[in-house]
Order: sequence, then C-alpha cells, then structure tokens
Amino acid sequence: MTTAALPDRAARRCHNVLNPLHSTHYFSPELASELAELGVEDRSAAYFAVRAAALGPVEAPVVTATFYNFRPELVARHVPAVWRTASPAAVLDARLRAVDTSLRRLLGEEIIGSPELAEAADLALHAAQACAPHARPLYAAHAALPVPDAPHLALWHAATLLREHRGDGHLAALLAAGLDPVEALVTHTATGKGMTPKWVLATRGWTEADWDAAAERLRGRGLLDADGEPTPEGVAHRKELELATDRLDVAPYEHLGADKVARLTELATGFLTTAFLNGAFPDDMIGKG
Repeated sequence: MTTAALPDRAARRCHNVLNPLHSTHYFSPELASELAELGVEDRSAAYFAVRAAALGPVEAPVVTATFYNFRPELVARHVPAVWRTASPAAVLDARLRAVDTSLRRLLGEEIIGSPELAEAADLALHAAQACAPHARPLYAAHAALPVPDAPHLALWHAATLLREHRGDGHLAALLAAGLDPVEALVTHTATGKGMTPKWVLATRGWTEADWDAAAERLRGRGLLDADGEPTPEGVAHRKELELATDRLDVAPYEHLGADKVARLTELATGFLTTAFLNGAFPDDMIGKG
C-alpha cells in the first residue's frame, strides 16, 4: 500500500541514481582484472559476457536483440566464442567479486558498513518485488539469480533488477517510437544526456557512416535540424518516449510508495556522488562532444 501518490517523475529520478550505481562495475579495473583471470581480455567481450551471463550461453542474435543498440557484427565477433573461454556461471561469480571490490574502493568501508546502505538495500529490494517479467528477458534472467547477503551487494543486485526492468521496457518504447538502434543513440546523444558520439562509436561498434545515415533519417523525419540539434518535434518525440518508459516502469516505485522512493533517491544520490568523486566514470563519457 502506498501512502501518497508518486510525485511527477519521482520514479525516473530514483532510477537515474540507482542505474549508475549498477553501471560503475563496467568501468572498473576490478572487473577487467577478474575477467582477464578467466581469459576474457577484450573489453567488448567482457561487457557482453557479464551482462548476458544471466541468460546462459546464448548465441549472438539473442544478445543483439536484448541489448538493442550494438552493431550485430560486433556482437558476433565475441558471442558465443566468449562462452568457450568462460562459462556464464564463472562470469557471474567474477562479476560479483568485481562489484564487491570496486564498490568498497569507490564508497569506502565506512559507507559499506553503514546502516544507511543497509536501509537502501532493503528499500531497493522491496521496490524490485513489484517488477514484472513479462516481455522483459534481461530483467527476468537477473531476477532468477540469488540475492547476495552483503548489503552493498544486495543494493547492487536490486539496482540491477530495477535497471534491467526499466531497460527492457525502454526497448518496447523505442520500437513504438520508430527508432532503430542507431537512431536511438543519436537522439539520446542529441539531448546532451547520452554518451558522446566518440564513446558510442568506440563501444557500440557503429561507424561514422552509420551515425551520419541515422542522423540524416532523423532530419528527414523532422526530429533533428541541420546542425544535429533536436527540433521542437524532436524534443517532443523524445519526451513522449521517456514518458512511455516511465509508464512501463512505474510499478516498482508505486509499490515502494512516495516517501520511501524519496528516501531511496536521497540515499542513492549520496552513494553515487561519492562514487563519482572517486572516479567511477570517465570524464568525457557523457554529453554531445
């Protein structure tokens, strides 16, 4: 039972601080080291392995479909070959070890052992109880994994569930909005909130020609102007896309209730700020540059 209606965009604000807490491990030297111990040294292979491992030893088309915005040829270069190097079970164990050590480095032992972190873990796990698996393969796969005992790992696990739940719904919204994988990246970058083109091209496998062709298609639809900036129609289109994602993702936060969502947002914001200050993410990753 909720005690009050959720304020406008409260669920999105909570997601926006939980999601980066989940994502810190993708950029951590600890993850690279753990995967290298298994024989997985390529950065793209490591990413595909750790995020897809919960699905089992799936083929490249499954990863391409569930991740949405990666070039199929890049995925096929590493999947399913990565499973011959390291089993999904071994990757999942390595990932959890990396999350443990990286969060301890980024947050410090005082925060790791604090009652506030344990409180945040309880709140996030409670919210995740209301996530639905229907048409959400990445969420469903991660929901089948055991909840770690340590509070900081339980918080990370819950953040992962909430991230993938929203992410799976976001893909449905992208399809409804008529945005293909590259168009989705271009429109997100154009808002100044997505990864820079440099990071997209380096990590998603697309070429500058792919990027330019997508931008041209978006200009043809009236969503971008000649300078690559969103037109008023483009702003409205992206706004509706995010609102559609919000509608598909509201259940966990309604389940938690307005007061507890506000508290979880407050706690996670503090943890994320500490992680940022301790170098959790590359400085040039976000923006239009």
